[in-house]
Amino acid sequence: MDGKKTPLYEEHIKCGGKMVEFGGYILPVQYQTGVIKEHMAVRTACGLFDVSHMGEILVQGPGALAYLNHILTNDYTSLKDGKARYSPMCYDNGGTVDDLIVYKVRDNDYFVVVNAANKDKDFAWMKDHQTEGASVTDVSAQYGQIALQGPNAEKILQKLAKEEDIPRGYYSAVFDGKVGDIPCIISRTGYTGEDGFEFYMAADKAADLWNLLLDAGREEGLIPCGLGARDTLRLEASMPLYGHELSAEISPVTAGLGTFVKLNKPEFIGRDALESEGQPARRRVGLKVTGKGILREHQEVFAGDRQVGVTTSGTHCPFLGYPVAMALLDSDIAAEGAQVEVNVRGRRVAAETVKLPFYHR
Repeated sequence: MDGKKTPLYEEHIKCGGKMVEFGGYILPVQYQTGVIKEHMAVRTACGLFDVSHMGEILVQGPGALAYLNHILTNDYTSLKDGKARYSPMCYDNGGTVDDLIVYKVRDNDYFVVVNAANKDKDFAWMKDHQTEGASVTDVSAQYGQIALQGPNAEKILQKLAKEEDIPRGYYSAVFDGKVGDIPCIISRTGYTGEDGFEFYMAADKAADLWNLLLDAGREEGLIPCGLGARDTLRLEASMPLYGHELSAEISPVTAGLGTFVKLNKPEFIGRDALESEGQPARRRVGLKVTGKGILREHQEVFAGDRQVGVTTSGTHCPFLGYPVAMALLDSDIAAEGAQVEVNVRGRRVAAETVKLPFYHR
């Protein structure tokens, strides 16, 4: 199997992980527990994920804020120390380079987390569009990243960290925290729709932290979880995934992320294209299956004889108990309650449009 090993590769093997290649890395798709049990553990107790394949980039210097406001669609002017903010990053034509999270460590010092498969592309784009007074440094190789997700996450972390090292609000972080005696960035963020934390630590400390968390969380039902559950959880919570709901061809506005596109900023890359897009021809919607079948990505959606869109992600949702999909549909058919059919391997499966997210904790 080609692909890089994360600092937790040996731990996955010890835990019985079924390894696959993803985003250039070898990662567990599931453990012996299976995707459904791992998904349910995160919804009802807690799950532990290796997300060390994600990329970390430092943006620093007196021009760092101006630079971030230039390359990202969101506005970082009001971001306070210890807080994080999500943003798409666009091409000149309004298509999406990636979506990412920016943490403000302090003035002139930002920590940016990008998607695994896009890391090199993102870093190259950021370097190519560097502006005066801002330095851009890829520090991905220095870090391991672990996500602790689920309703019991805080209870588990309280056993290992001081109260002042546990971030209080969603999308906030403590940059000089400790879990046990392991120095970490501790962030209250995640990609599951649950409360939880993401930890960034020196790569050579990742295995220690992984085992520390597993031991501390055993009584609270903590189990290791793989990529399979990560995908079903994010889909149930209606979170976009690059290459599915976002791409070089899909703008953030089409993807329903207009709230993160600040057209009132004086300028940013892609601004003119996004402004001229106005009301997009298609938009992201939820589909709930009313017939029999499970929807997947890249399936045609019909209203009568007319093709009105395409699915971008789909699966059976373990917690909700029924199949759903996200889709890009023509705007005139995207209102809640529209009846459509999806071509599933040559067979039409009935579905209706529903409000996102499918799951709210």
